[in-house]
Amino acid sequence: MQPATDNSQLSFVNVTMLENKKILLGVSGGIAAYKSVEILRLLQKAGADVKVVMTKNAAWFVGPMTFEAISGHPVFMEMYGENPDPRMRHIAWAEEADAVIVAPATANIIAKFANGIADDALSTLMLVVTASRVICPAMNTHMYENRAVQRNLDILEGDGYVIVEPGEGELACKTVGPGRLADPGMIVERVADLFVPKDLAGQKVVVSAGPTREPIDPVRFISNPSSGKMGYAVARAAAARGAEVVLVSGPTELADPFGVRVRRIQTAADMADAIFEEAVIADVIIKVAAVSDYRPVRIAGQKIKKDKTEMVLELTKTTDILAELGRRKKPGQILVGFAAETEDLEQNAVKKLRAKNLDMIAGNLIGEESSGFGVDTNKVRLFFPDGTNKDLPLMEKAATAHALLDHVVRIRRKNE
Repeated sequence: MQPATDNSQLSFVNVTMLENKKILLGVSGGIAAYKSVEILRLLQKAGADVKVVMTKNAAWFVGPMTFEAISGHPVFMEMYGENPDPRMRHIAWAEEADAVIVAPATANIIAKFANGIADDALSTLMLVVTASRVICPAMNTHMYENRAVQRNLDILEGDGYVIVEPGEGELACKTVGPGRLADPGMIVERVADLFVPKDLAGQKVVVSAGPTREPIDPVRFISNPSSGKMGYAVARAAAARGAEVVLVSGPTELADPFGVRVRRIQTAADMADAIFEEAVIADVIIKVAAVSDYRPVRIAGQKIKKDKTEMVLELTKTTDILAELGRRKKPGQILVGFAAETEDLEQNAVKKLRAKNLDMIAGNLIGEESSGFGVDTNKVRLFFPDGTNKDLPLMEKAATAHALLDHVVRIRRKNE
């Protein structure tokens, strides 16, 4: 199980996957219900039409008027009353839903779902749902770890529910441990995954990301401004499309993307060792990392003192990882590179494509505010061995990642 990370954003979601989707948000009675408002907001930001179903206990924490005002729909909380719904709302809403999320899901509502109990609006509606169902537990640590709760979650997982594991930390009850509702951004990310085509299922994809650091002395190093965002987006997108993904990452401040095995390294030599090891049985290798081309010949054992007006640093080349991957490439293996250039993009990218035996290279000009290192958007041009190329528009790196993988899938199918 992979614990939730606290990133509170849609950093890896291709938001077009949720555009015009009809999502039901179930809210049960826990203190984390206030976070359901943020989940609603993020779903709407991604283009989804969201309706809310609440238990009566949930209304003790967040009033239904809050959800009504934000969603633009009435909240479904009462099965019966003075003015019963002639449309049988629990059936109508369930049948039109593309997906249902329950966040937070308390121990009580989880037990109802697992055992087919239908004694309120939410539990009754869930028995009608045939779309994907996502359950996000949130409760006291000891309650979450209770064998009965874990047994019920196992039943739901066996029944096809997607379980978004809670995060760890200090809870409202002051207990420290698992039980905190997963980050809203991560929950929405998992829902978006439901609508991503699984066209990389059965494939092992190796992605490199971020910079490397070549030490000069114990406190100084040679590096570059790569944030790792593009590589992480590619890894996350590949995992969403069903691939087994290994991400070899240089030093970044990014959290491990969900569903991805991450190997963290420091130097170009470390990255070469990790990638060559993983590449042996890889179907697709996408090298996004900005690897240092040179390293110091000698590394000082102690901090170099600034007692000289000048200092000459002798450098030697690092391993050209992409060229070596191209030399070792097996039949049917797909190799993709990136070319970050400051000038002559097409000339330099095509030269690299041919020299390193690549199936595709994504080139972009760095230095622009909206594209390149450190930003959330990118504008790349894809180059292919047959001499063709394709410009991708400026878009979020998550969307760029999926556009890139669309072409990987086409190459794979062509090779079959």
